[in-house]
Amino acid sequence: MDLKDIQNLIKFVAKSGASEVKLEMEDIKITVKTGSGKTETTILQHATMPAPQAPVVSQSAMPEPVAATPVIEVPVSEDSKYLTITSPIIGTFYRRPSPDKALFVEVGDAVNEDSIVCVIEAMKLFNEIESEVSGKIVKILVEDSSPVEFGQPLFLVDPS
Repeated sequence: MDLKDIQNLIKFVAKSGASEVKLEMEDIKITVKTGSGKTETTILQHATMPAPQAPVVSQSAMPEPVAATPVIEVPVSEDSKYLTITSPIIGTFYRRPSPDKALFVEVGDAVNEDSIVCVIEAMKLFNEIESEVSGKIVKILVEDSSPVEFGQPLFLVDPS
C-alpha cells in the first residue's frame, strides 16, 4: 500500500461519516479515527527488531517505595491488654448524635457490648456503631468529624 492509497482511504473515511476504521494487512496496520471535525491517522508497520535488553539495576540504586497515603500507627506493645473497636464502614466519624447533643462516650467511660460509641455517616446515612466488647474507654483514636476507612481503629478499650 503506497502513500496515495492511504490518502484516498483517509478521504473516503472522512466522507463516509465513520468514526473509526482499522485496516490490517500482512505487514501494515492502519487506524483512521475521525470526530469533531478532525481526522487522526495512525500507521504502524511491523518490522522484526531485536528486543531491547533491560538494564541491570543494583538493589541499592532502586528508588524507595513511597506510601500513597499517610498511615497513622498506634504503638501497641506485644503484651497489650487493650481491645480495639474498629470502623465497620467507610465514612465520616462523629462522637455525638447531633451538634447540640452530648458525646456518646469519653475517655474513662465504661461500655458494654451493644453500647453505642459513635456514628459514622456514609452516603447521608448515619450509622450507629456499637461496641462489641465490654470495658473502659482508654483512648479515642480519631478526631470528631474525620473521615475513616473500613477496619480503621476508633477506640482502645481496657477489658478488665
